[in-house]
Amino acid sequence: MTTIQTLFRANRSVADSKPMEAYMKNQFPFLGIRATERKKLVADFLRENGMPDDLLRLVVELFAEEERELQYAAIDLLSRYGKKQASEAIEIYEQLVTTKSWWDTVDGLAGTVVSNHFKLYPDLIPIYNEAWINGDNIWLARTAILFQLKYKEETNAELLFANCEKWLGSKEFFIQKAIGWALRQYAKVDSEAVRVFVNSHTLAPLSRREALKHIGEA
Repeated sequence: MTTIQTLFRANRSVADSKPMEAYMKNQFPFLGIRATERKKLVADFLRENGMPDDLLRLVVELFAEEERELQYAAIDLLSRYGKKQASEAIEIYEQLVTTKSWWDTVDGLAGTVVSNHFKLYPDLIPIYNEAWINGDNIWLARTAILFQLKYKEETNAELLFANCEKWLGSKEFFIQKAIGWALRQYAKVDSEAVRVFVNSHTLAPLSRREALKHIGEA
């Protein structure tokens, strides 16, 4: 059986890998496989081999690989085919967030994989949100801030504002950006609530600018 790792490595492009690595600040080696081709290779793999018996085991293996596209492939698989995992899968997702952490994989996990899982098992939210937002791992905190991005009217605004408030003093760029992004997204639902929050708290300039990007100061 051809593994997904073998399939991806057979389709590497050295020429394309260099600018991809540079874009990601040379944090990780790349195979040079762009998103469209990556998703086609995942589809080819599934068509030839069928769904793996243990999807979570496969994605953990892919996150252990060096090449960044293999982590992206893991997120592709989870986003499309892993929507109804057992509640205990959150422990795996937490592990993935803290493995080779950078904004690209963390945002894919937070905005889709973790987001979908919490919708399926809302009782998990208070348990893991509290641990993540009160911990010292910025990527888990970012996940807590961002997991409601697509919830729209179903957003728990109290939780969103509390999560942002917890990290308002952070100097971390990725936290400041997450706060602004989360508030900007919720402003599409309740712009006045976001404006009130922003004007009643001291936000980093980046967070404030992002939060008010589409609604203005007034």
